[in-house]
Amino acid sequence: MGAGRELQISLDGLRQKNLMQLKKLNTALFPVRYNDKYYVDALSSGEFTKLAYYSDICAGSIACRLEIEKKESGGAPAAGVYIMTLGVLAPYRGIGIGSKLLNHVLDLSSNQNISKVYLHVQTNNEDAINFYKKFGFEITETIHNYYTNITPPDCYVLTKHIGTQTQPKN
Repeated sequence: MGAGRELQISLDGLRQKNLMQLKKLNTALFPVRYNDKYYVDALSSGEFTKLAYYSDICAGSIACRLEIEKKESGGAPAAGVYIMTLGVLAPYRGIGIGSKLLNHVLDLSSNQNISKVYLHVQTNNEDAINFYKKFGFEITETIHNYYTNITPPDCYVLTKHIGTQTQPKN
């Protein structure tokens, strides 16, 4: 691989016609089966759910759900983004696909005045925890027995607050 060779990573929106790509990725990537509501939420999130292609091969995805949180102080409701899944097929890891997917959602969130982005990560998934920490996510909660049928059943909630403070981009 020659120096200066540009990686061919492109993102595409999720639509009914490519929904099966997301289903196949999820089957290959995750130890759980996702229900119809997951796919309805992914389709309805618009630009917040993307498939990633490396040289025309579907190699990863990010699927999000948009949420509205009511403020107790009577202020305007705050919007949040929940990352339901982010995954890249093993042969394509380490070349920037996951970073491109996450940066897309973080940039979109910032541009749309989203107050926070958060997700759940299994407590033993050190690679994922370290990946998200590089982007400014922090462990904000531990939930015991969150998962069923996988071990360990516990997860961390990782959260990144957006717009409340100025953070340098690396």
